[in-house]
Amino acid sequence: MLDLMTGNAAAAKAAMLARVEVIAAYPITPQTSISEKLAEMVANGEMNAKYIKVESEHSAMAALIGASYIGARTFTATSSQGLALMHEMLFWASGARRPIVMPVVSRALGPPWNIWTDHMDVMGERDTGWMQLFCENNQETLDLILMAYRVAEDKDIMLPAMIIEDGFILSHTFEKVDVPAIEEIDFYLHPFNPDVKVNFRKPRRYGSLVMPDWAMEFRYNNALAMEKAKKKWVEAGIAFKKAFGRDYSSLVELYRCEDADVALIVAGSAAGTAKVSADRMRERGRKVGVAKLRAFRPFPTEEVMRLGEGVRTIGVFDRSYTFAQGGAIYGEVRNALYPMASDVRVKGYIGGLGGRDITEAEFEKMFEDLLAIAKSGSMSKDVEWVALKDGSYRW
Repeated sequence: MLDLMTGNAAAAKAAMLARVEVIAAYPITPQTSISEKLAEMVANGEMNAKYIKVESEHSAMAALIGASYIGARTFTATSSQGLALMHEMLFWASGARRPIVMPVVSRALGPPWNIWTDHMDVMGERDTGWMQLFCENNQETLDLILMAYRVAEDKDIMLPAMIIEDGFILSHTFEKVDVPAIEEIDFYLHPFNPDVKVNFRKPRRYGSLVMPDWAMEFRYNNALAMEKAKKKWVEAGIAFKKAFGRDYSSLVELYRCEDADVALIVAGSAAGTAKVSADRMRERGRKVGVAKLRAFRPFPTEEVMRLGEGVRTIGVFDRSYTFAQGGAIYGEVRNALYPMASDVRVKGYIGGLGGRDITEAEFEKMFEDLLAIAKSGSMSKDVEWVALKDGSYRW
């Protein structure tokens, strides 16, 4: 059924379709309407779920870790400072292998206070052991949350997942969303039934002290699960396409890259704008393509390398920076392409922070810059900040 809804409404609807059993949430702009919609659905009987009202995001995550230990399917949502407040519990959730699913409505961190989108909040948590998937539109918000439960709860994975939707650009914008019937989701998504869960008749301790002779193995197994998750996301995407017709069978979605001279890697809602810019460039005979990064964790190293085998000049657009060399995605892409570094040129672009608009014209400038690099075989700057207040590009 097609329905007109915001990205936040799509996130809440996905939780209902997944038959989430325990919700714990604390309001924060621009996530709040997810929590409000879920509270409404629980109150009017649309969802058979326990809604826990907590005093902070830290407590919300702690409550869900406990609920997951007894075998409940769990859900929360947050943004920005709320995600930062969860930081300690994010490590606990991943280390304890709790398959919690959490949409994060990405938003700038303060100060100065800013409630508009950028990816600094989610990139600040990139090494906590959570899977991280980016949404281009409201349809993907609904679909990826449903897929996340299938992957996260897989007994070979058992890792939590963040589904990232850009604040206001998706969270408060209405789009048509194809909403499956809940009975169809029941065939796609089986109930959560973990091998290990709390049995009050046989008390045990969970996540207690581990000595140095075993601690490293726990972390190694977490790393293995994240690596295995690549294949599981692809399999979940293939199954989703078979059931609902929408294709999520790759962690990097290629757009007009088959004969491209240059390609730009983009994550989140900006990918749609980049695609329109690519179409316009193609109309002028400029062979450019867009590689939409759907998964950041697990990072699709192999798919990025395959892109580099065909396209020798690649740009990376980041809505974050790292106080080092470029943005977080740029660093990961360069690492992935290191084995072919002598053959592939990679340039980073940082922009769109704090809700700054990145227009089609700005993406066209990036494409032109990449084409000039491809033609000359060299570049004067590895990273540039784009569309600053005075319209300049700087480093």
